[in-house]
Amino acid sequence: MLLCKPSLLTLPQLRISTSTPRNPKRSLSIITTNSTTPTQRRRTMSALEARISLVFALASQASSLSQRLLVDTATEVVKYVFPKRFESRTLEEALMAVPDLETVNFKVLSRGDLYEIREVEPYFVAETTMPGRTGFDFNGASQSFNVLAEYLFGKNTTKETMEMTTPVFTRKTQSDGEKMEMTTPVITKRLKDQDKWQMSFVMPSKYGANLPLPKDSSVTIREVPRKIIAVVAFSGFVTDEEVKQRESKLREALKNDAQFQIKEGGSVEIAQYNPPFTLPFQRRNEIALEVEKKEK
Repeated sequence: MLLCKPSLLTLPQLRISTSTPRNPKRSLSIITTNSTTPTQRRRTMSALEARISLVFALASQASSLSQRLLVDTATEVVKYVFPKRFESRTLEEALMAVPDLETVNFKVLSRGDLYEIREVEPYFVAETTMPGRTGFDFNGASQSFNVLAEYLFGKNTTKETMEMTTPVFTRKTQSDGEKMEMTTPVITKRLKDQDKWQMSFVMPSKYGANLPLPKDSSVTIREVPRKIIAVVAFSGFVTDEEVKQRESKLREALKNDAQFQIKEGGSVEIAQYNPPFTLPFQRRNEIALEVEKKEK
């Protein structure tokens, strides 16, 4: 609440007349006069008007800010309340939804009952290695997500805040084995430090290769080349056990594909499209294996 300073208020002055009055019944007359000049009166009104104007200006500014915040919030909410959907092949997929955010570009080459084959265009990711030996441990996943989110929202060399995209990819790094001299039998072992899961965020396409560098050394920027993948969508929350089962089924189904085969050295990749608050049956997850065309 704004208060007027006492110095800005003009009090009326009193003048007492002690001269002999003409009317004997009135021996003393108190005459009230206001010695404020027209200029002073205008200054007093201007100060009052200024305060009133300031109150209205602040109220208008607050209202304008609130309206902008409401519009921004509503815009973000709409992305999740009215999301775009993939083409549905089953009832499970019909219930799935993904936020209306930028995602990777692809075209569907073929679609069957169990999976679909996509050709994915190149894109850039920000990537970090996840702690632990599992890919979907809650603590490890949360820690990796926060590291990547910090980079996306300003922890980079230009302090730039970038737009969120979808999905979040999680993949298992593959070891080529440890090279040794030729002997018999041939032994290949997987190095422990290479048996890791990695999480990556898709970067907004408008940056291309000109992405700001991360300040956190655990975050790396990588370009994903054009590739062909076999994809199966499923709902619910992702667990390591479910990933193993679905990967096994997908590998088995691809053995009967007439055109494509699993690419040697390819790793399984999990895409999660939804924020944590999405209901399980609305969540869209995908498991993918890189494939290549069979030689005729």
